[in-house]
Amino acid sequence: MINNNPSPTHPKTIILANGTYPTNDVPLKHLREADFIVCCDGAAEKLVAHDMEPGIIIGDLDSVSPALKKRYEKVLVQDSDQETNDLTKAVNWCINAGIKEVTILGATGIREDHTLGNISLLAGYSGRIDAVMLTDTGSFRVYDRSVTVSSHAGQQVSLFSIDPSLKVTSTGLKYPLSNLTLHSWWRGTLNEAAGDRFSLDFKGGQVIVFLQFLSV
Repeated sequence: MINNNPSPTHPKTIILANGTYPTNDVPLKHLREADFIVCCDGAAEKLVAHDMEPGIIIGDLDSVSPALKKRYEKVLVQDSDQETNDLTKAVNWCINAGIKEVTILGATGIREDHTLGNISLLAGYSGRIDAVMLTDTGSFRVYDRSVTVSSHAGQQVSLFSIDPSLKVTSTGLKYPLSNLTLHSWWRGTLNEAAGDRFSLDFKGGQVIVFLQFLSV
């Protein structure tokens, strides 16, 4: 049964982008337990092929087959704006629908340029909606201010910033950071949590935190 009436009381909203369909148990569990699934254009084909139903299909719809368009005509949202991509169209739709938090799946893989672009877009969503991006190896989340992050000893941690002047100091990481400038995307990578949490201290800008799944 198709649920096309999302509400802010439904916390389990998934956005499925048209990248690599999840194979890891963590994102697949989120997908199976979703209350509502927003598909970015051709991602609907992949979802239906896995015997699941989209709540909304959004995008310019050029990657949706005529058969699927007919089957799901009541939940199609055509947005042909060329100034943004389908993932952002889906996020904006969720915000306008009053949804407060989303889990983004399928936003990586297939093409590296799309992967990098989609990860960087998280910074633009921050402050407008609580968004986490899950891949087959871990999670990406953006923080706008100093934060303590739940973790576990040995968990792989990488930090990124779009602002090359941003400086970060850490506690609870295996390799401590002291006013480290994240001037390149490799600069804050390949660290590790020392315990069940770590803290990041920074002012201004945003930090994108990647946490690797333990099972990978």
